[in-house]
Amino acid sequence: MRKTTISLLVVLIIGASLVIAGCVQNQPGVTASTPVKNDTLQQGNYTSNATLVAFVDEAVAYAKANGKEKALAEFNNPNGSFVRGELYIYAYDFNATTLAHPINPEKVGVNRWNETEGDVGPVLQNMSALARNGSFYYPLTYINPAHNRTLESKLAYGEKVDDTWWLGSGIYTGPVDQASGNRT
Repeated sequence: MRKTTISLLVVLIIGASLVIAGCVQNQPGVTASTPVKNDTLQQGNYTSNATLVAFVDEAVAYAKANGKEKALAEFNNPNGSFVRGELYIYAYDFNATTLAHPINPEKVGVNRWNETEGDVGPVLQNMSALARNGSFYYPLTYINPAHNRTLESKLAYGEKVDDTWWLGSGIYTGPVDQASGNRT
């Protein structure tokens, strides 16, 4: 219990730090007012935090306007309106059962609470706890389907739809050195 409480406190501190910092995503050594001129960045691969939040807000509004069943069908559609480049909507209930995942459809209907591969279970436990209070940011490491499923750092954003489920999406922030687990 103490470990879970400490983990949740760490997540809340990180989330608060992101909010306090203005939730901006910059490349090292680049200020927000400086145009990015970096040959290693591919144009069009950068998604702002504001775009991420707007995308999830749009999905929550869609779910509330169209109902859970229709919304989940749309969120699960890999060619649907909620898959845009690196952004896609995933949906979970508060027990970590996948309700929608257009990139990993084999996970729909699977309870991932105790899943150990990639720390998915603990991550979803933390995200579900945060979602119960409304909305949240959560840093994690996950495969990027747009980059040949390589392991990358990701900033997730999620939002509660109602007392039974929540939606999320995320932006990839860079590759991870798999040998050390550190972001490169």
